[in-house]
Amino acid sequence: MVIRELSAAEAMAQVPALTALFQDALDSGAALGFLPPLAPGELEEYWQEVAQAVAAGHRVLLVAEENGQVLGTTQLDLATKSNGLHRAEVCKVMVHRQAQRRGVGRQLLLATEAKARERQRTTLILDTRQHDHGERLYQSVGYQVGGVIPDFARSASGELHATVIYYKLLT
Repeated sequence: MVIRELSAAEAMAQVPALTALFQDALDSGAALGFLPPLAPGELEEYWQEVAQAVAAGHRVLLVAEENGQVLGTTQLDLATKSNGLHRAEVCKVMVHRQAQRRGVGRQLLLATEAKARERQRTTLILDTRQHDHGERLYQSVGYQVGGVIPDFARSASGELHATVIYYKLLT
């Protein structure tokens, strides 16, 4: 398995694979900001926006690949305000169901942290639905709970769920 950073052009070329990965994550019940039913082209449009953010220099997009197949992805959204140039948000951590339990998510997070350090980002934040599997992963690599917000996000069933805000201070 290889983890690599995608340029904007590479991200555009990978839109079909990234869309399939995102759809797999949604089908497995992941909380990623989208609810079914999705409009045609909605995920493709999302990835095109990510590619634009990569081109603008305020987003880092990493993929985990094996034999040419995208197994997982994560993003690092770089703060752009002058008082926050030391921080970034880790977002949209996804691992295909067929690749889970192989350390892909952990490796993606560690690679994301390395990219943050390269860009002098020392405070990382992320959020996840409370009690999701991701919480164990985030805690296992040193993320700390910053707080819990009740009734933060709606699921496909219409139920409201709490979200947990995590942070990690890089050294």
